[in-house]
Amino acid sequence: MRKGILSTAAAGILLAGGLTACGSDSGTDSGDTPTPKIGVILPDSASSDRWETADRRFLEEAFEAAGVDSTIQNAQGDKAQFQTLADQMITDGVTVLMIVNLDSGTGKAVLDKAKQQGVATIDYDRLTLGGSAEYYVSFDNEAVGKLQGEGLVKCLTDAGVQNPTIATLNGSQTDNNATLFKAGYDGVLDPLYESGEYTKGPDQWVPDWDNTQAATIFEQMLTQTGGKIDGVLAANDGLGNAAISVLKRNQLNGKVPVTGQDATPQGLQNILAGDQCMTVYKAIKAEAQAAAELAIGLAKGERKEVAQTVTDTETNREVPAVLLTPQAIYKDNVVDVVNDGYVTAEELCTGEFAALCTEAGIS
Repeated sequence: MRKGILSTAAAGILLAGGLTACGSDSGTDSGDTPTPKIGVILPDSASSDRWETADRRFLEEAFEAAGVDSTIQNAQGDKAQFQTLADQMITDGVTVLMIVNLDSGTGKAVLDKAKQQGVATIDYDRLTLGGSAEYYVSFDNEAVGKLQGEGLVKCLTDAGVQNPTIATLNGSQTDNNATLFKAGYDGVLDPLYESGEYTKGPDQWVPDWDNTQAATIFEQMLTQTGGKIDGVLAANDGLGNAAISVLKRNQLNGKVPVTGQDATPQGLQNILAGDQCMTVYKAIKAEAQAAAELAIGLAKGERKEVAQTVTDTETNREVPAVLLTPQAIYKDNVVDVVNDGYVTAEELCTGEFAALCTEAGIS
């Protein structure tokens, strides 16, 4: 499994490194080019640890290595604050604005305003439907969902569960990524529902990826089904942990497989403890490097070619894109996430998890 993860990360880095400059399309000479400055707006720190612990760190490292001035702010889930941060960055003279939208409506307003002010834009991780970003950098998000669906099937099969009833906790309905994840795992599970091998249970979106709401929703699901839930398709580790917290109160943790995404320390600890069956690891460093490479090029008046595009389903615009490959993580290869430098053994192997880490070959 180690080879697979290294290949994923390397592919992202090589793709970013292989981008070729096509020159400036601004029509100005170097004397007229504004001083490069890149602004980044992250979405929150509650839905997933990754935004502050990984994305911020790797983006800062990339900008510092290139000697480019940058500012990275977090909207903390507040749409008004998201727009205020964007306005401030534009006023302060950023030449490139990279955003992770909270929803497509807010994101589009910000991207359009930036474009009007001559500021180049990039959608990072989430595509803004109807937007005007010059690039989109993310993972193959349907593939993420497919890995989650396949992972849940694997865990249920390994446990010998017959005709399982599946509950689904989708991400935020306003997040295009959540729609793509769902398309991926529904593509795996729907045929099993149709054949009668699996039973489709409650299936709900979780507003704003809110973990507290997810716990309430899942508790209602468990009550609704009379406790008959055999597997949980949770769209990320935060939602998965919310479900696990409810399962624990009902002495069902470890008996009901739960999926996740983001390979957060908490998610990995839940896997080591046997409460979560899998997560999806996304090499954020490779994603950040690819996005930074494009942003740095735009900041210097260069437009770089990329090999892929995605279709904006609202406008049918083909958006130039960099899409990286995700990786499924189970208990037997949690060590690979540590070896890849995404999570440290020190933060993962605390307290009761020290012995579990040793068993899993993590030191």
